[in-house]
Amino acid sequence: MLRTFHKGGIHPPDTKLSAHQPIRDLPLPGSVAVLLSQHMGAPARAVVNKGDAVKTGQLIARGEGFLSSHVHSPVSGTVAKIEEVHDVSGYRRQAVYIDVLGDDWEDSIIRDGTLDKNIRSDGEEILKKIVDAGIVGLGGATFPTHVKLSVPRGKEATCIIINGVECEPYLTADHALMLEKGEEIMVGIQLLKKALHVNKAYLGIENNKQDAVEHMQRLACGFEGIEVCELQVKYPQGGEKQLVQAIIGREVPSGGLPIDVGVVVFNVGTAFAVYEALQKNKPLIERIVTVTGRHLKQPSNFRTRIGTPVSVLIDAAGGIPENTGKIISGGPMMGKALSNTEVPVVKGTSGILILPEEESARQTSQPCIRCARCLSVCPMGLEPYLLMPLSQQNLFDRLEYEHIMDCIECGSCSYICPACRPLLDYIRLGKSNVGKIIRSRKK
Repeated sequence: MLRTFHKGGIHPPDTKLSAHQPIRDLPLPGSVAVLLSQHMGAPARAVVNKGDAVKTGQLIARGEGFLSSHVHSPVSGTVAKIEEVHDVSGYRRQAVYIDVLGDDWEDSIIRDGTLDKNIRSDGEEILKKIVDAGIVGLGGATFPTHVKLSVPRGKEATCIIINGVECEPYLTADHALMLEKGEEIMVGIQLLKKALHVNKAYLGIENNKQDAVEHMQRLACGFEGIEVCELQVKYPQGGEKQLVQAIIGREVPSGGLPIDVGVVVFNVGTAFAVYEALQKNKPLIERIVTVTGRHLKQPSNFRTRIGTPVSVLIDAAGGIPENTGKIISGGPMMGKALSNTEVPVVKGTSGILILPEEESARQTSQPCIRCARCLSVCPMGLEPYLLMPLSQQNLFDRLEYEHIMDCIECGSCSYICPACRPLLDYIRLGKSNVGKIIRSRKK
């Protein structure tokens, strides 16, 4: 029997329209806007000025503080300005605008060369290279990878889990990466193992990606201590806590992290970025982005430079269909609707989804019918039907008591609700306010 997590979960249609599309290299845009805050934690500080010439891979913003990350130029050209730009949430953030002039790379970056399976670096060097390369979690959370590798005092990592689940409908970036760069991912996993001084790694892949499962299982035979786990298809299995339970049967406690049960979780894209940082001295300046939608002419997976406007990706996939109702950064369950298509790609951009009007329109919200479906599908065992009215009434103490901070914002409750209630919207609002209260209390 295939493994999966035990509490809640749903089965939305896969709709993996670009599942068998090879990765295409997106042509360089005329200009890019590189956000200084595209990772969890403090924004990076720009170390370039207007008029400066930069090379591809050059450091342009330094992460300051433990919870931050360096930012590098994804192109070569001239710094046009340092001003604010709208991010995927609609907020204005500082960004370095670069006019593209050719593609002149930093001399230290190895662009070609053969893959080397031998790990010569020690844990300290691996950690330093990851910091220098500005690597963050590429599954969407963008948590700085070097922070995950710095295990807190009193905790101990016994294994790592690599997330190849990609449970969001439509998205296929990780699937394509595993098929085309599987061996490089395996080397990246070995590097992460060495950095954490663990001997065991598990790679979880849902069985709707059978070609990726078989491919990675074959490759794993040539690497010691890596087990590829074929998982049952169930959303949101890509959540860290759900994946830990599905693969090794350990339950992360309320308010805790996977390291509390001896596990550190990384995305397959992160493992590939670690490989590139160690073997090619290449910082995180590009990623695979799925551009998809039922009415899109050519759903595709693009190798995309950070800072590229979303409009460039959409044009490369055939342009915006006439009946488009909404454009989403990410997947349909956890993604965010874009206010415009000039929003730049960031390190956490996994996909661009174009929905037609009939699929994007919200249904009229009705009173709760007390069916408890939201409770039955919640993977964290919460009570969404209760959290929504508590948030509406600003009852933040009660929300904290009801463990609202455990919500992973997967959207399963809103998806299953027969009354079409905006459960997740209000839970997000309540969670945001409770989070502010908890942070101010700690200060």
